[in-house]
Amino acid sequence: MDRTPFIVYRGFRYQNLFDRMADLLSSGKEGEIIGEECREEAYACANELLELAADYGFEGNLWHCFLSFCLANHENAYSTSCEIRGDMGGTLSHMAKQDFQVFMDLFACDIRELDALTGGAPVWSELASYVPVDDGSRVFNKRVRDRIVELAVTLAGAKTVEEFQKDVTQFYREFGVGKFGLNKAFRIREDGHEAQIEPIVNVEHVYLDDIVGYELQKKKLIENTEAFIQGKAANNVLLFGDAGTGKSSSIKGILNAYYGQGLRIVEVYKHQFHALSSVLEQVQDRNYKFIIYMDDLSFEESELEYRYLKAIIEGGLGRRPKNVLIYATSNRRHLIREKFSDKRELDDELHVNDTVQEKLSLVARFGVTIYFGAPDKREFQNIVKVLAERYHVTIPEDELLLEANKWELQHGGLSGRTATQFINHLLGTKEE
Repeated sequence: MDRTPFIVYRGFRYQNLFDRMADLLSSGKEGEIIGEECREEAYACANELLELAADYGFEGNLWHCFLSFCLANHENAYSTSCEIRGDMGGTLSHMAKQDFQVFMDLFACDIRELDALTGGAPVWSELASYVPVDDGSRVFNKRVRDRIVELAVTLAGAKTVEEFQKDVTQFYREFGVGKFGLNKAFRIREDGHEAQIEPIVNVEHVYLDDIVGYELQKKKLIENTEAFIQGKAANNVLLFGDAGTGKSSSIKGILNAYYGQGLRIVEVYKHQFHALSSVLEQVQDRNYKFIIYMDDLSFEESELEYRYLKAIIEGGLGRRPKNVLIYATSNRRHLIREKFSDKRELDDELHVNDTVQEKLSLVARFGVTIYFGAPDKREFQNIVKVLAERYHVTIPEDELLLEANKWELQHGGLSGRTATQFINHLLGTKEE
């Protein structure tokens, strides 16, 4: 089979496996003499498909799942335009249609015939009806994994190339394409002078309901995020306050709540702020809403990275994309460290107000600020009781609260984090 028949869909993530599978299927159809090298290649390709199935949670016909994954993961001029507007016709659509005809031919190949390459052992027959250990996935969330498996079945049943193209386009419109379509959270990897956005595979499954209390804070965060998702005016958000009160967990909860509506999060560390312009350029034309997430944000007076952030949020010549907001958490209200000795230094300054405004101007660029304060004794005990009930900790309430009080005195004071750690301790020492 010709390895280069594609016009739009070129350079797949697993191009090597794609080419080798095409060669195997061609050799089977053309009746070539089966040698030891070909037999070994058949086993090697089967192994790689099995590994992919374990990583991505594929089931059924693994060849069809692999082809569907190639389509779902390939970012090109056609697929990225479809996720925003659908198939708009024109030359690009016609060229993509030719590629889809090649894919249809590949879907029509029966991998069970490759059993002839394994000496009659039903290796490929098993891969044509693969049953996983469970329905999970180490890479995708279950929703996307299920949709890719469904797409494989749908495309295998397409009768015409027009039907095939319509099904693929519908997938792009509903789920998107490539890393942003198939993942929910990302981090920055700097490769030389370029900033690459790469997926975070294992995202913590935290939900807003998991956070006990702080209802007003969560409500304020939800309202701003929903306005953003709906394309309305929304603000950058700073969550500040005491340690262990649920600031970072609230951001994770927002992601898990609104991922299905197109929300994505890109985590950026302080030393990467110089790459923010590059990050914004990479996400501005995609059909998703992006939160640039900065955890535990604070600056020493000698650190100048905050100036990059100020320019990005508001004040630079470039306009921040409408599909991007910045959410940050911090234990400090004003982000930049201040000392009593600063007052003495200000006495020597000619323009004292200018210096003060310089330090306050960063936090002023966050339109929404939400305070997370440490719980008082009663609130802490309520958190403990709710968590104990949630995780089925069966201890008399008086004893539970007494032990919780002892724990918080020795482990960081009153906070939701301390309460969670206490419950984890009880669960870990619980007798079977």
